[in-house]
Amino acid sequence: MQNFLPVNNKEMKERGWDQVDFVYVTGDAYVDHSSFGAAIISRLLESRGYRVGMIPQPDWRNEESIRVFGEPRLGFLVTAGNMDSMVNHYSVSGKRRQKDSYSPGGQMGLRPDMPTIVYSNLIRRTYKHTPIILGGIEASLRRMAHYDYWQNKVRRSVLMDSGADLISYGMGEHSILEIADALNSGIPVQELTYIPGTVYKCRDLSRAYDPIVLPSFEELQGSRKAYADSFAIQYKNTDPFTAKPLAESYGTKGYVIQNPPSRPLSQQEMDDVYDLPYTGKYHPMYEKDGGIPALEEVKFSLTSNRGCFGGCSFCALTFHQGRILQTRSHESILREAVRMTEDPDFKGYIHDVGGPTADFRQPSCEKQLTKGVCQNRQCLFPSPCKNLKVDHSDYVALLRKLRELPKVKKVFIRSGVRFDYVMADRNPEFLRELVEHHVSGQLRVAPEHVSNQVLKFMGKPSHEVYESFLKAYDRANQKTGKQQYAVPYFMSSHPGCTMKEAVKLAEYVRDLGFTPEQVQDFYPTPSTLSTCMYYTGIHPLTGEKVYVPRSPHEKAIQRALMQYKNPANRELVLEGLKIAGRMDLVGYGKQCLLRPEKSRTGAGSPKNSQKPQDRKKTIRNIHKKKQNKR
Repeated sequence: MQNFLPVNNKEMKERGWDQVDFVYVTGDAYVDHSSFGAAIISRLLESRGYRVGMIPQPDWRNEESIRVFGEPRLGFLVTAGNMDSMVNHYSVSGKRRQKDSYSPGGQMGLRPDMPTIVYSNLIRRTYKHTPIILGGIEASLRRMAHYDYWQNKVRRSVLMDSGADLISYGMGEHSILEIADALNSGIPVQELTYIPGTVYKCRDLSRAYDPIVLPSFEELQGSRKAYADSFAIQYKNTDPFTAKPLAESYGTKGYVIQNPPSRPLSQQEMDDVYDLPYTGKYHPMYEKDGGIPALEEVKFSLTSNRGCFGGCSFCALTFHQGRILQTRSHESILREAVRMTEDPDFKGYIHDVGGPTADFRQPSCEKQLTKGVCQNRQCLFPSPCKNLKVDHSDYVALLRKLRELPKVKKVFIRSGVRFDYVMADRNPEFLRELVEHHVSGQLRVAPEHVSNQVLKFMGKPSHEVYESFLKAYDRANQKTGKQQYAVPYFMSSHPGCTMKEAVKLAEYVRDLGFTPEQVQDFYPTPSTLSTCMYYTGIHPLTGEKVYVPRSPHEKAIQRALMQYKNPANRELVLEGLKIAGRMDLVGYGKQCLLRPEKSRTGAGSPKNSQKPQDRKKTIRNIHKKKQNKR
């Protein structure tokens, strides 16, 4: 137990503490692993001499549950956990999920919807004046007014609904240490209006230096165009080097002010964060429940980078981790790998070496580290920027070192490999080594769609780039004598996807010769370009109008088209083909998705529609097969 931070008053007293500096309240179970944000922030504060007590998954119906340590000296830190709680709790169709991988034994119901708000209000009712600082992805992506898919309305900043004092948004290492040091020096939390990577409330704009004033919350509620305009401004101010403060008015309740993001971590800072003394385990109190399922996914994986310059429209990384890539050194990663091999449960397989995108190991261009990323252009979309630095050599060198470690049998890559970045690399070395050493029969890639019209709104490369990658992947397999496959991820119902485009994707799936077991229906989560398009019908960066499949029925049709072989989907698929004017795909030809429905007399079935000579030929073939078996 001494290796974990205290989770109750008894453990606090055993450390000789009378009071903790911070109480960390989290919607996840307590897992002391660097893939969990609560573990990183709590260990980082501990490394600076602060005393931190953990309250994982308190009973939000009982005020006593957050009085475990009494009032902290400096404040409460509140997070919903590693996932947005609404995504964790509900499928895109609104159905309640049956499993919560971040709870003991996968049990659902141990946290409320929107715990960031619920926990904070619980604390505020009990401790009227103690500082409350929000963090984690739920607070980060809801830091300003945002469209909420589950309520189908624009909601206020989570800061307004929670009663908290500050939001530490993004990854949070820099901002949380500045907050802690300021509070420790005696500065009131109301005066902490200057820290990068934070959001605060104020009565007027006097504390914000040269802010961009966004449309007010009232305007956002009344105009989708205003919402799109506001989102575009926010999207262009996510870079720490160029961003300005943003101000959002709430009328008589004052303003919510977002400071520019924190600077990215240097490599030494990244190393320091991941070298903290994590146990790499869930707290022993969960043993009786079978542990924490989410840990199994990452226990033998290595984080090598942070941030992503891929710029996919449906991804929130631009708002959370940012577009500037940050990496750990080889030495830091190898140290963690060696510790991993000493785990009694390690079987010789490192499951992943990567991050948001596995094969990114340096910023996309040199200027980003001094001047920031471009506000009006992407690094890879619609085609690679001429200044893009494409180089896999550092990643290849890292993978080779990991393969050479004693006790390591295989190193897999399961994070996303950005295939357009691979194709932009003239050196085929990475693709060859990927195929030869790091794929287990199947490589999962994410083309997402086959229609260039849809891919444009997704911020993904054209379908032709994906086809070129498949050819290169096949050639690499042939040279190494392996028979391995690329398994694509596809998404249905994304903004811009008409029924015609959905049928086009179904035809591609047909030609692949397999039916996807899992189909990702577009999920409008907070603070993504795609969600803004979904709500407004406008591409916020171009002003272009976008077709949006919004109704649950249309979304169900588009999803069913990708699984057209499933008999349960027949009526939906047929309806989709009618809407798209593609009834030519109903018939007996090889290109058809559906067979005509049989009549009660059997007329129209393949058997009855055969000519007499064809039926005789079929019978002869059956007899020949029987003879051969004998």
